[in-house]
Amino acid sequence: MSFTITGLSAAEFAPLFALSDEELERRGAIRKTATSKPGFPCRVTLEDAEPGETVLLLNYESHKAATPYRSAYAIYVRESAKESASFTDALPPVFEGRPLALRHFDAQGHLVGASLALDGDAKEKIETAFSDEKVAYIHAHNAAHGCFAAEVRRAQSLPV
Repeated sequence: MSFTITGLSAAEFAPLFALSDEELERRGAIRKTATSKPGFPCRVTLEDAEPGETVLLLNYESHKAATPYRSAYAIYVRESAKESASFTDALPPVFEGRPLALRHFDAQGHLVGASLALDGDAKEKIETAFSDEKVAYIHAHNAAHGCFAAEVRRAQSLPV
């Protein structure tokens, strides 16, 4: 089953980097400097920031569905992120070495299944989830910290 994993839009976050630390704080965001790799996974580039890079830590509504499964949590975005990464039938670097909770949603945004990906089996778990026709998309979350990692879509369901 072919799938695509795409990072968030860089344009959505770019204006935030021009704000002062005080303005960011009023919005519930924090400017940080990455101190280790891995440790600061960018949700635009789907790579971990390099030590010394500036990132923002902010709350992001990853699942905007008007259902009980609506979801928001903390994410990192790198200041150097200029365009969204996209991976077809491959996993992004931020998935490596991290246990992932995969939440399976139908077209209306209702949870229809879930799985836990460990030890490099995320691709297999994604393909298995998409073998169920009810699954329209998957949200991957870091299992330990709970933060949104990326959305996974069936490749043929992407707009052309």
